[in-house]
Amino acid sequence: MKIAFATHYDILNRHTWHRKMIGHCGTNYYKALALAKQCESLEYIGPLKENYSPIYKYIFKTKNRWHKHFTKQVYQPWAEKIVNQSYASQIYQKLLDINPHIVLCPDINLASYLECKQPVIVWTDSSYAGLMNFYPDQTNLCKDTLEQLIAMDKLTYDKCSYAIFSSDWAAQKVIDIYQVDPSKVKVIPSGANVECNRTLEDIKEIVDARPSNQCKLLFLGVDWYRKGGDIALEVASELQKTGLNVELTIVGCQPFQNDSYPYFVVNPGFINKSTEEGLNKINKLIAESHFIIVPSRAEAYGNVFCEANSFGVPCISTNVGGIPTIIKDTLNGKVFSLNASISDYCNYIYNIFLTYSEYKKLALSSFNEYQNRLNWTVATQTAKELFMDLI
Repeated sequence: MKIAFATHYDILNRHTWHRKMIGHCGTNYYKALALAKQCESLEYIGPLKENYSPIYKYIFKTKNRWHKHFTKQVYQPWAEKIVNQSYASQIYQKLLDINPHIVLCPDINLASYLECKQPVIVWTDSSYAGLMNFYPDQTNLCKDTLEQLIAMDKLTYDKCSYAIFSSDWAAQKVIDIYQVDPSKVKVIPSGANVECNRTLEDIKEIVDARPSNQCKLLFLGVDWYRKGGDIALEVASELQKTGLNVELTIVGCQPFQNDSYPYFVVNPGFINKSTEEGLNKINKLIAESHFIIVPSRAEAYGNVFCEANSFGVPCISTNVGGIPTIIKDTLNGKVFSLNASISDYCNYIYNIFLTYSEYKKLALSSFNEYQNRLNWTVATQTAKELFMDLI
């Protein structure tokens, strides 16, 4: 089986990944590496160029200024039809040379205007409709952008053989909003975006190395508010007041000015996962932590939770978006409702940590969830079975 894997950027060159897109690019990178082991040949298509008249760039800039200063709405030039028709044309030309059995697009816009003889599969975290008025940067969109995103959603789900999503939430959104045939909508949880050859014995050693006299919490996220950084900070502060020795490490953002953060907070700021040094730093921080706490207000999926489980670290988050597909209460952490009180979080952490033998059981169970459900080998094996049905 030969698969063409299309991205608008160079998926194999981490240095070309934009800071805001590192998580998304990383997901597609690890997905591609795992797929390559499952199929006869994986052919990469990308990077793609902006092959359209320069006049359109002027038009896009003018539209952007208009909406920014007059309508006060968000305009997204990448959603313009001409941009994505250009991408589709380039992909089509590559397909003539590659002649694959299947075309896989991890981004909806790449499939929307693509016409080819091969079955087209989209494998992503969410539809555009699922993100609208959910993510802050997908709120208050202008009419043009709204119409273009919805049009791309519809075109893609009409033509694709399968629409694969990482969560039950995303899959159900597509069925509910667009009345897509449920038989073509599939759920395959994404894996951890880490290289992992750890065994259960390795995890036991990692868990045993964590201090039992200090509860180490880790917040990972570039977007402080959307990821619930303020909630994580409140939880750590209240736990400290109960007498529990707590350390909260904040990675990805710097919410405090002039280093004026509380004494129990460690804030190394943004660490670039696209470098080996940065990846090693983050992996070390995860391995040393007792819990990942990322109580997101909006989240399409959350690969960080899978990564945490790969180190035997339980996860604490919210019952929103795709998170409940990953985190199963009593197995690899706990999800709370968006209106849960700080004391709800604190009681859970306090009770688990003070019964440290129960914490260790939860940590090992978290690794078991990673091994059985939340890794790219399992995900791509499941996908391969779907792909084989098409050819």
